[in-house]
Amino acid sequence: MTVHELIRKVFFVEILKGLALTLSRLFTRPVTRRYPKEKRPAALGFRGLHALVRNPATGEAKCVGCGLCAAVCPSRCISIYTSEGPEHQKVVDRYEIEVLRCVFCSLCVEACPFGAVVLTPHYEYADYTREAFYMTKERLLENWDRFMGREGYEYFERFWNPKTSHFSTPRNQAVFGKDR
Repeated sequence: MTVHELIRKVFFVEILKGLALTLSRLFTRPVTRRYPKEKRPAALGFRGLHALVRNPATGEAKCVGCGLCAAVCPSRCISIYTSEGPEHQKVVDRYEIEVLRCVFCSLCVEACPFGAVVLTPHYEYADYTREAFYMTKERLLENWDRFMGREGYEYFERFWNPKTSHFSTPRNQAVFGKDR
């Protein structure tokens, strides 16, 4: 044991540093927020409650029922039920998410090629029944209207990648096979 370590042990240097910190903070104003009255905004990219995106042209859900979100979900909380429409297109009959099983990993958002699923910045959802956390297609569309609305389309412009412009050829890159 060195002299420096002996002095630290005898005079309780760490304890005195901790007491000094406590005494310096003792008479300052607390930074506690009164939660229901003062709400902190959610951080960018926060993964909150699910929503299905509405098509701005038709007002219907953008989901085409491809099932990629359900296939990639690690907790298997997404269920999609489809049928065949009159012109042999796929029609989404039911889209359901069990929020209590979800781990909010956002893989469903990344897997969707149509940008039909989002995780909203809404974090205040508590209830006394399990049925409140069973999201149907109608409830998911209501979540889009309530928590994202028109600003939700800006969300895709800013954060949803990759974009078509990311796959263009750089100006200085040599391109073979094109006739000039």
